[in-house]
This record gives sequence, C-alpha cells and structure tokens, in this order.
Amino acid sequence: MRSLVVAVALTVLSGGTAVAVAQTTHERPRVAKNIIYIQGDGLGPGQRNLIRLATKGRYGELALDKLPVAGMVRTTSVDPDEVVTDSAASATALATGHKTNNGVVGMDPKGRPVETILELAKKAGKSTGLVTTATVTGASPASFAAHVPSRDLQNDIAKQYIEKVRPDVLLGGGEDWWFPKGNPGQFPDKPGEEESNSPYGNLVEQAQRTGYTYVRNADELRATRSNRLLGLFANEDMVDYGEHGKYAPRVPLQQMARKALDVLSKNPRGFFLFLEEEGTDGLSHDNNAAGVIDAGRALDNTVAEVMRFVAKHPDTLVIINGDHETGGLSIQDYDTDEEKTDPRQEGPFPIPGSNLRFAVDWVTNSHTGADTPLTASGPGSDRLGRVLDNTEVYAVMRAAARL
Repeated sequence: MRSLVVAVALTVLSGGTAVAVAQTTHERPRVAKNIIYIQGDGLGPGQRNLIRLATKGRYGELALDKLPVAGMVRTTSVDPDEVVTDSAASATALATGHKTNNGVVGMDPKGRPVETILELAKKAGKSTGLVTTATVTGASPASFAAHVPSRDLQNDIAKQYIEKVRPDVLLGGGEDWWFPKGNPGQFPDKPGEEESNSPYGNLVEQAQRTGYTYVRNADELRATRSNRLLGLFANEDMVDYGEHGKYAPRVPLQQMARKALDVLSKNPRGFFLFLEEEGTDGLSHDNNAAGVIDAGRALDNTVAEVMRFVAKHPDTLVIINGDHETGGLSIQDYDTDEEKTDPRQEGPFPIPGSNLRFAVDWVTNSHTGADTPLTASGPGSDRLGRVLDNTEVYAVMRAAARL
C-alpha cells in the first residue's frame, strides 16, 4: 500500500502574511511486498541488442529496457577448474548470496545447503512460484528451491519440491523427471533420448495427493482456479533446439506468467516469483539467431505482462537479468564477402522501419564470462544501478522485502 504524507507549504499572501497550506502527496512504497525475478537465460548485451533491433527497430525500446534502473552483473563462480560459470552456480549465487562450484544447486562449495530467497519468502508467509520454458527442475529454477550436489539430479529436485519447499506454482517442462520408467505421461517417450525415469514412483500423483492440481496444456492452465499448481508441458525443455530449431512452446511463457501472478497475488502477504525464458540460452548454444529473436520476443511480451501487474501493485520489486552470456553474440553490418568466409556469421536480418540489414556473429557454442545487463524497478531497485556481483542481487532482494 502507498502511505500518505502530509506536507506543509508556506504561501505568502500579498499582505506579507505567511499561511500554512496542507498538501497531500503519495510516497513510494519502501518495502517490497512482492518480488518478481525474471531471467533471460544466457541473456548478455548482444542478445538484448539483437532482440531490440530485430523486433523494435534501430531506435526502438524493449519493455525490458523501460525499467528505470540499469546495472551490470558479474557472473563468475568459484569453481576451481573453470573460469566461466554455468547456470547452477550462477543461479545459486543469485538465489542464496553464496558462490559455489559449477553444477552445484543450492549448496556451498563444501556441499552444505544454503537458504534461498524463495525459502525465506515462504517462511515469511508469502506465496512462491517457479515458471520456466526449461524443465521446471532445471538448474536455474532448482537453485531457488532445492539443494543437490549436481544439477543432473532432477528426480531428486522434483521430490524436494513437493515434499519440502512446496512452491505454490510450478510450471514448465520436464515431465520425464516426474514419471517412472514405463509411464510416458502425456508426451510419448523417445527411447534413448527422452524417457520417463523417476526412481521415486509417480511424483505427479504424489503431488496431487498433497494438494497440487496438475494441468497438462494451455486450456487446462487457463481454466483452473486452483491455488496450488503443477504444470508440465514437455518431455524435457519446452524449446525445440538444434541449428534449425523453432521456438514454439506449447504454453507461452506469457500465459504461464499471467496465471502465476493471478494465483500468487491472492496472498495478502505477497509473493516471490521466478520467471525464466530458457530459449535465449539454448538457442544461443546452437548459434541460432532467428530462434533467439523469437525467444526474446516472448520474453519481452512476458515482461510487458508483468509490468501491467506492477502498475497496479507498485510495492513489487522487479529484476530482469541474465545468469550468464552464451555464444559471444555480436551485432555487425551485413557483409556478403564475410558470409562466405565466416561460418559463424548469420544474416541478413532486417531492421523494422528502415532499409538496413545486420548480421550476427558468434564466438562459441558455450557460455562466456561477459557481464550481464540488469534492469529493475520498485522498492529497493535503486541499489542495483551499478556494476555488482551476482551475490549482491540476492542481498538487494532480501533487504527490499525485509526477509
């Protein structure tokens, strides 16, 4: 809620008499009732520029660029063998304020569990949610609500979700980690590639017995009125990868975000929500610029959805960030001669509203050590307007919500 402040101003009349006039103003909320952390996985400066140029034009502006606070985030982990972070280590730093080794989820380098911002929100009586176009048990969402020594233990992550932390909303891909071998769920198994593999029995049924409503598609998600949701919309990630992969999730990220906001905002104590677009990472790994553009458009539409919610709920801290950069993406003028000699150059891509075209060049199929751009708004966001370490993002979220 906004608090009212009464200010007294002195008005000097023509006779020289000063008269006190009460003026009522509104003070911005100082405490974040809600926190929405939005992650474009692999989203570095190049990806943000690519998405903006291709969808908004040369001088256009993305919804994610309209937030008033901007900063840069250092992403390195403390892995003894690798300089560049992976998603597990970076998300753990963001979620807990603790650096860790690559591949580790919600634990410090010695294997000790560390409390996450989502768990603190839960303790404070807030509702919580994890929404992603990756597997919902993937490294990034898991780092906010699970504690395992390896990101590959997605069955254990699913089990921890429903038995320990119990986020109110779980939406994404990855049904293979929830169903036992021989039970394909709603999506046919692909032997040797994508198969159900839960060693703990049917975790979806276990979730339902503990109060979760299970939804399997966009229509069921739209129709449900449940306050505790589990939705699994793909065998594994919701994005089609590969050199010619298409970005076409069965349930749009924007729709998942809208439902999560509807459910979580019912709690008068507020909520913590993690939202992730995975396609910006996976398609960057594939050096698929066209796919990154499509995933970025979906991410930006989701940000616009979130900011419509924020307009009615100004006591919400919103942070948009990439956990790391992927691919070493750069924007170049399109050069037909270079296209013949540089196998990593992609293009041309048109710029809306002009006759100009540009190319995309890639350095690698892996992550890089580049800092990631951050934008933010709401209570506490002013502390993010600088170059900061990823562990400091956690500190800002915790301080803003007084957790």
